[in-house]
Amino acid sequence: MSHPVEHLGQAPSSAPPQTASVTAPQGRLPLSLLTAVVIGSMIGSGIFSLPQNMAAGAGAGAVLSGWLITGVGMLMLALCYQTLATRAPQLDNGIYAYARASAGDFVGFNSAWGYWVSAWIGNVGYLVIVFGTLGYFFPVFGDGNTPAAIAGASIVLWIMHAMILRGIRSAAVMNGLTTVAKIVPLLLFIVLVAAAFRGVQFRSDFWGNAKLPGVLEQVKSTMLVTVWVFIGIEGASVLSARAQNRKDIGRATVLGFVIVLALLMGVSLLSLGVVGQPELAAMKNPSMAGVLAHVVGTWGAVVINLGLLVSVGGALLAWTLLAAETLFTPASDGVMPRRLARENAQGVPAGALWLTNGLVQLFLVVALVSNATYLALISLATSMILVPYLFSAVYACVIAWRGDGYAATDTAVRHRDTLIAASATLYCIWLLYAAGLKYLLLSALLYAPGVIVYAWSKREQRTRMFRPFEMLILVGLLALAACAAVLLATGGLSL
Repeated sequence: MSHPVEHLGQAPSSAPPQTASVTAPQGRLPLSLLTAVVIGSMIGSGIFSLPQNMAAGAGAGAVLSGWLITGVGMLMLALCYQTLATRAPQLDNGIYAYARASAGDFVGFNSAWGYWVSAWIGNVGYLVIVFGTLGYFFPVFGDGNTPAAIAGASIVLWIMHAMILRGIRSAAVMNGLTTVAKIVPLLLFIVLVAAAFRGVQFRSDFWGNAKLPGVLEQVKSTMLVTVWVFIGIEGASVLSARAQNRKDIGRATVLGFVIVLALLMGVSLLSLGVVGQPELAAMKNPSMAGVLAHVVGTWGAVVINLGLLVSVGGALLAWTLLAAETLFTPASDGVMPRRLARENAQGVPAGALWLTNGLVQLFLVVALVSNATYLALISLATSMILVPYLFSAVYACVIAWRGDGYAATDTAVRHRDTLIAASATLYCIWLLYAAGLKYLLLSALLYAPGVIVYAWSKREQRTRMFRPFEMLILVGLLALAACAAVLLATGGLSL
């Protein structure tokens, strides 16, 4: 899906459309809690499988190279969110607002829709992972998709739902506590594995062995893995309306990114200094458990599995907050149905929360019937987040180029921010290319139903549904969705 830097017929470039602002005192979040949301949403289950995921297609040299490239690319994106929070402070919920400001209501809606779909389907995955991990201790839960596991997951879902309804801040505090708790086993792992680290082992087959592809292919395989573990870097931006200080949004984004990058690199690189690449690639996930068990024995695997439970539970809470907020802000602007803008007495977007968790519950039941299809949907939904990332990077380019929010004397700063935003834009385009045509077509199937919701909201507002440029996007989207449906039906495409 492409779009221009400036959309004809929208608000003047110097005054991008504003989004709703939350003013309830109980909704205000300080830097610490915003940072915890960023870290909590990025650290879920992925880091616990990272050693095996990275080693499966690359040697130590390629893994290190992949981290350096991805680290720079994601840092550019983090700095874009920091710039946008400072230069466009009137825009709340950046994932949606930046896309809307750069290319209009329909593009803004699609950015929010794709992000929301990805978030709640991901939450289904987190619940299944929680009870699949509990299956390590209690066999009745199996791989997380047995009747007992789905019943337990449903109970956890609605307890969390009730807790969030009591207030965003109290839920954010709980997320902060779980974020601290999930970092403890990760730090323990890094310390113990670092103590057992052997340079000879790490340097062995540094650029891969005969069974691995060339170095460039190895690096590409690692980068596709590293991107997914950074999903959530935008957490503070999504909750920007609830920040105590607008400047904390950018600070939380960059601080959270640096902390998570250090943890991710430590876990994946140190593991290659303890276990050889072939053995690591063959490990069962969560592979961190196997690595630590190799160092200290069985109790290490138990610690990592308990850490995984805490980590995924905290990520589930963080992503529920982000999913509800992603519906609430567009609904407040009339870009989504108005009932989704309903708040309860505690300032919680209750309408959006009920819809989100209702769908999570429905798909938990689906997980009982067809777990394979459901897992494919999670991979697909994750790729949908790349489109909102691209919109954010493009808008950062737009405001830096035009000078919106900059003083006349900020020429050097503008040039620096333009370079950063352009780098982030190119990086996001490359990620979409790397994801492949298959995911572009399948993503269109998930974006297409949103057209009905968008048309509904515009009818409520009694405003024009589609501008000429938006009609072109609509036709392209529906054409891709139709193509994907035909290919699925004929076997030319599969989940």
